[in-house]
Amino acid sequence: MTIDFHWRLPTHGCHSSIRRGNYDRGDWSPPGPENLAPGLDRAGGDDGYRYIDHLAQIAKAAESAGFQGGLIPSFPNTDDPWVISPLLARETSTFRFMIAFQPGFGNPVHTARAAASLQRATGGRLLFNIITGGGGPAQLWWGDSFAHDDRYGRTDEWLDVFKGVWNNRGFTYRGRFYEVADGGLPPLLAAEDFPEIWFSGSSDAALRVASNHADYYLSWLEPFDQLFDKFARVKEKTAALGRRQKCAIRVDLVARRTEEEAWRDIRLGFENVSDETRQRWRGQATDSVGASRQAALRPTEATRWDDLIVAPNLWGGFSLLRGGPALGIVGSYEQCAAKLDELIQGGADGFILAGTPHLEEAYRVGEEVLPLLGRSAPALREAAE
Repeated sequence: MTIDFHWRLPTHGCHSSIRRGNYDRGDWSPPGPENLAPGLDRAGGDDGYRYIDHLAQIAKAAESAGFQGGLIPSFPNTDDPWVISPLLARETSTFRFMIAFQPGFGNPVHTARAAASLQRATGGRLLFNIITGGGGPAQLWWGDSFAHDDRYGRTDEWLDVFKGVWNNRGFTYRGRFYEVADGGLPPLLAAEDFPEIWFSGSSDAALRVASNHADYYLSWLEPFDQLFDKFARVKEKTAALGRRQKCAIRVDLVARRTEEEAWRDIRLGFENVSDETRQRWRGQATDSVGASRQAALRPTEATRWDDLIVAPNLWGGFSLLRGGPALGIVGSYEQCAAKLDELIQGGADGFILAGTPHLEEAYRVGEEVLPLLGRSAPALREAAE
């Protein structure tokens, strides 16, 4: 069985260490002597090294370390993945680009043409992470006031049309959200491979849409029993439609030579968290089931780093250190590999991994953790000791 491994590209800047809270890699914070892309030259001026150059270094590092591709996130505080992808495609050879995309923000016919054009230009290296949005203030930032289930209904129709115009000439569709008459792509574009769909969402509405359309159902890491239950439910729904569903996990790792080194970095990172960050960590309004499941993993009044240990080598405070999902894997190279193997045995067919800083950790995880996969659990435990 082949397992797909992708890396995450930080389109919003990056920390120089998991132990520090400042974004000093990128132009998202004021220039300073420790900042990269842009940084300062010897005279104290802009050195001309742009953040896109740094992202290219991360993509090339992940490609050389054995990752098939990378997720390009899309949030209000990021660059746009549609712009970033073709720029980075010119810097790599085989690296695949997973565009995070909310279907409500693009006409499906226009997006099909754009996606097919990108496939043609890059030799078929486009993938999609289809997300439907978490509601609340973050969703209104995009100008989207649709209710939760309506957003998933719109996504379902959007994917119907997106596939329909790609695969059919004279495609006609009439739904609640979209209407198309005699649609289709030009022959050269229609001949391109349809991009792989990775689909995110934890609600029943999300699982229904994933079953209809996704190649991979993608989840944040959760306690293993509830994660495997979710995988079983989506695979059951998909099998009832005559399709096979793969499942994947998005997770951060702190992998070090020893477990003690890994937990030391977590402790130092936790101790450097500001009061302002702690306040934001308590969350904002959302109707996202996945975000609510993540929030349930963390005691918001935790005063010690080890208050957030959820299970052996699983820590629930990552969103304090870098935003995003709460739960991640912490341990020695062997312990991290054993956890990934356990997830594979539980039904994971693919991963989007990440570490901070993204550049150095792409090499570390690719060279030290991934080669250990597939070894027996007793052998990994013995090596860890």
